[in-house]
Amino acid sequence: MSKDIYCRGIRGATTVEHNDREEIVTATTELLQLLIERNDLHPDDIVSAIFSMTEDLDAEFPAVAARKLGWVESALMCTREIPVPGSLGKCIRVLIHVNTTRSIAEIQHIYIKGAATLRPTFKIEL
Repeated sequence: MSKDIYCRGIRGATTVEHNDREEIVTATTELLQLLIERNDLHPDDIVSAIFSMTEDLDAEFPAVAARKLGWVESALMCTREIPVPGSLGKCIRVLIHVNTTRSIAEIQHIYIKGAATLRPTFKIEL
């Protein structure tokens, strides 16, 4: 008997020290690899991903990291976070839509580095 497949959202976030192309791609790759490992994702599972960055980051699109990981058929979009005064800076966030048999409770969201302060219950120690 096969399990039902659902479209689920998986969230993640990380931070970088500098507005640097290589640092943005490296940090995003690290975050995506953790999301892939913890949620047993494959490129065909990924429907779409929305990446956002705070206004102090503009050296590269974070979706470049996803393309390098083989997400070539998935719809990817990059956008800017709302600049709320006092909010966390140099932050990269992602919302991935995936087709999966996992329940909502089985989805593992990942928040690393400085972004762990945003959602301490999803904090992952590196």
